[in-house]
Amino acid sequence: MTDTDDMTAEPASETQAPVKTPKVSPQERAAATDAIARETIESEAKARIRKTEALKALRLERELLEAQDAPAPKKKRATKPKIA
Repeated sequence: MTDTDDMTAEPASETQAPVKTPKVSPQERAAATDAIARETIESEAKARIRKTEALKALRLERELLEAQDAPAPKKKRATKPKIA
């Protein structure tokens, strides 16, 4: 075959019969949608919990480093009580 013969041939998609999808009941569609929604919500909740735990660990680590680097607090002088 030559290149010109390929151009004159009909595409395969036009020669095939269209695919018919089976009808799905509204209850089945609702159940599928519900399952997908619940799965999405659950995965987002897990991701949020992981993120929160990671941020908390970073905050605690930062606070620990700041506490170690902070200078010791100055001692206050003892003052005499005022007599009125």
